[in-house]
Amino acid sequence: MMIKMTEAAINKLKEMVASENLNPRIDAEISGGCGISVKFSIVFDEPRRNDLCIGMEGIQIQIDRFTKRYLDEETHIDYSEEQGFVVGESLASSACAIPID
Repeated sequence: MMIKMTEAAINKLKEMVASENLNPRIDAEISGGCGISVKFSIVFDEPRRNDLCIGMEGIQIQIDRFTKRYLDEETHIDYSEEQGFVVGESLASSACAIPID
């Protein structure tokens, strides 16, 4: 797995890590019933056991096993004042499982 960050994202993460004194985590928010929708975000919290930690530019980004399942092999992180952090691409699936007898 590879994380690529824009300069704006790196600078904002460094600023927030210094002020929050917590580590950034890529978090997946899952919603839906039959189909699923996955939205990624950056949250700040304590490290969890079994987290994957990816270091870059002096920042340790944590990813739990659940979130890692939904991330692409190459995940991009950007930041803008208007949108905040934009992590990867959102995922939506409308597929429903239909039992076949």
